[in-house]
Amino acid sequence: MHVPDGFINAPVSAVAGVVAAGAVAVGLRGARRELDERTAPLAGLVAAFVFAVQMLNFPVAAGTSGHLLGGALAAILVGPYTGVLCIAVVLLMQGILFADGGLTALGVNISVMGVVTVVVAYGLFRGLTSVLPRTRRSTTAAAFVAALVSVPAAAVAFTLLYAIGGTTDVPLGKVLTAMVGVHVLIGIGEAAITALTVGAVLAVRPDLVHGARGLAAPLKLRVDGELVDAPAAAPAPAAPRSTRKVWAAGLVAALLLAGFVSFYASADPDGLEKVAADQGIDEKVEEHGAADSPLADYGVEDVENARISGGLAGVIGVGVTVVVGSGVFWAVRRRRTHEASGATTGTRSD
Repeated sequence: MHVPDGFINAPVSAVAGVVAAGAVAVGLRGARRELDERTAPLAGLVAAFVFAVQMLNFPVAAGTSGHLLGGALAAILVGPYTGVLCIAVVLLMQGILFADGGLTALGVNISVMGVVTVVVAYGLFRGLTSVLPRTRRSTTAAAFVAALVSVPAAAVAFTLLYAIGGTTDVPLGKVLTAMVGVHVLIGIGEAAITALTVGAVLAVRPDLVHGARGLAAPLKLRVDGELVDAPAAAPAPAAPRSTRKVWAAGLVAALLLAGFVSFYASADPDGLEKVAADQGIDEKVEEHGAADSPLADYGVEDVENARISGGLAGVIGVGVTVVVGSGVFWAVRRRRTHEASGATTGTRSD
């Protein structure tokens, strides 16, 4: 659902850019509370993994494909504030290096694919986990539903922006029906990928899933025929578990997906591209500002073999995304540590 330049006019794109910048600023502030020594290194990996999986377009209908948006997955794994930052990093790398998603439309894409999906998915996820049994299976099911709903929600958000600032005169009812219809189907794929990924991490390291913190239900005791919560025992100190194996396994998976599996992705246009072509939304599409990038269209310039070209581009994209993302989240984490130390040294007891 990467919106190119020319779909939305300049004033609305500028406003969306301000909204996106504000969301990123809020995300940077909120991520300081979400990231710790274990999760900060993994946040950059989540961004790289989302980048890799977005290369895997899957068929959803005749002549139409879809791909992961990733907002639900990122929010559940590393938290909603950090999740917005993850998607922003991915979209920035895609726009600058791969000419995917317009540069003037970057604010639109972050708002639609990052902010809307994260807010809708994480809000629904938390609501479901608060009423469902506190088990891994229920958490995975909640992730499935949250991811499924987040995709058509993003389609509705794009349609609203198009209604305000669309550059072509197309009946909005047709646009809304087409966008929601195809993105409900794409949402099923998004939900499956999100649930499988969250379930896999829960199976090996549930402590690394932000949305599953406090997963274990409190112990119940039967007193006079009624179930009551058992008194909380003092937690035994536990040595911190290394995240190196998880990080290495995730990076290898992302590299394999982007460097090899992506060659077998569907070549059909994605949901937005198909709707735009069918409804005439793309009549005023503009050439991408990074069209001359040596990695444009997910291929390496001057490499003739399509399989090698696409694979190399995918590997480069994963590498750049994990480096940039890890740098951002390391800086956020360091800022939190610095502020905490400053507060401690500034406190004086009388």
